Amino acid sequence: MKVLSIGNSFSQDAQRYLHKLALNNGVDIKAVNLYIGGCSLETHYKNMVSDAPEYDFELNGESTGKKVSIKQALFSDKWDYITFQQSSYLSFDFDSYTPYLIELVAFAKNICPNAKILIHQTWAYEDKSQKLIDLGLFDTSFDMYLKVIDAYDKACKLINADGIIPSGMVMQKALDLGTNKVHRDTFHASLGFGRYMLSLCWYKVLTGKDVTDDNFNDFDEPVLDTERKIAIAAVNSIIK
Repeated sequence: MKVLSIGNSFSQDAQRYLHKLALNNGVDIKAVNLYIGGCSLETHYKNMVSDAPEYDFELNGESTGKKVSIKQALFSDKWDYITFQQSSYLSFDFDSYTPYLIELVAFAKNICPNAKILIHQTWAYEDKSQKLIDLGLFDTSFDMYLKVIDAYDKACKLINADGIIPSGMVMQKALDLGTNKVHRDTFHASLGFGRYMLSLCWYKVLTGKDVTDDNFNDFDEPVLDTERKIAIAAVNSIIK
């Protein structure tokens, strides 16, 4: 299976363990992330039009040191899935998705007509995060979460996507299940638990396979047994 994400640091978080976790479960997933920190759909669109080689080409959760354009990445393989997402600081504003998402998907489908298009749903900032405060729009993380989920649902319908990867819902579910922290810096996923949970989420969406007995354990920081149980429970609760 081959997956290309036209994303930013949030898809970087989600893909960090995806390839290795899948291999541990007997599935070979080639996971490529086109990385520009904080990149919005508008910037992706401008880079698409200019064919700018502005993206770090990240392969299977690792930097390759290569710079590519969106067109080069699309032509580089026969992709089974292509994912899109909005930047986190615009993720709740559906008006910011158009017309850029429509144009990006049309461009991708023209080059990769057989690829399925998925919307990667990002997540809310942590309560009392300076980033949340700076937005000046939400009293709590949960308020932001509700707006993010609504915007991504609308985006999915807008482009008639083949599905949503519900990372935002999974992150929120983990908080509901009693974990104290899913972020590392109040907005990115934590290096162990958070990224592991996101990779489980992607793996289950992409393969349809059960994750209940997952035992992947090659993390950048330790994941406690209690955290593993919460990650698996959150994914299984959101993705049936």
